Amino acid sequence: FEQLKKKLTAEGLFNPQWKQELPLFSKKIAVVTSPSGAVIRDIITTVNRRFPMSQILLYPTKVQGAGAAEEIAANIEAVNERADVDILIIGRGGGSIEDLWAFNEEIVVRAIFESRIPVISSVGHETDTTLADFVADRRAATPTAAAELATPNTKLDLLAWADDQELRMRNRVTHLIQTQRERVEKLANSVVFRQPERLYDGHIQKIDHLTSRLQNLTENKIYREKHRYELLAGRLTPAFAKLYEQKKNQVDNLVQALLLMDISKIKARGFSLVTTHSGKIIKSVNDVQTGDQVNLELSDGTVRAEIK
Repeated sequence: FEQLKKKLTAEGLFNPQWKQELPLFSKKIAVVTSPSGAVIRDIITTVNRRFPMSQILLYPTKVQGAGAAEEIAANIEAVNERADVDILIIGRGGGSIEDLWAFNEEIVVRAIFESRIPVISSVGHETDTTLADFVADRRAATPTAAAELATPNTKLDLLAWADDQELRMRNRVTHLIQTQRERVEKLANSVVFRQPERLYDGHIQKIDHLTSRLQNLTENKIYREKHRYELLAGRLTPAFAKLYEQKKNQVDNLVQALLLMDISKIKARGFSLVTTHSGKIIKSVNDVQTGDQVNLELSDGTVRAEIK
């Protein structure tokens, strides 16, 4: 472990400069893990609670034993062949160091490093550390924490995004006005306009005539440019305010849509969520048989029932 860690550190694979930022909104989240473990169940539950618009793409993977490292690396590469995945979570539950060893293999570490999609590592318990944790863009102590990193905090994050867009727009407008103002000032202070006689030595009468003309032209040009950019600034302000209001309304509408999709709100209106004992959502009568035990999740608790 230490020998490989030292080698990969020397190559720069763990350098913070290579860490990618996690996207604020993830429409599709790929998960490389075992299809039967608690990891995928915790991730699905957390994503559905925080940001149900996200789609989870499970890549069933062997996470321990012979051939596990190769399968993990292959699935990381397979995820990167897609253009519609926003973030990738790799992980498994706790276990001995031997159980987690696949995530210390060089082939897995290099696959994570070469991923163009940001990677969150959630391997073992909080006290467990693998080389995959060092190279991943973010490390999460639990699958639930990994899902939280991959999803936004809904309304707060939406408002933060709107504020950031407002600040960026203000900065662009300010920069445009400042650039044009400096351009006018540079023109006014240029040698040609301040000391035209240096260009016309030996032609005194012509210099006087040209100087007078240049001064008049300069003053008129400065006035026109100044007036032009004052008009530009005046137009930009209401245009910016209108655009900001439009963006704010879009964000408010999106927030309202998110609130309508909140499953807790749906339950409060008298609906229930029916699941099997393993947590699978029942969507059709064909999903159950007589004698099956099911859970009815209501707004204030859960009751069990038997299919008759």
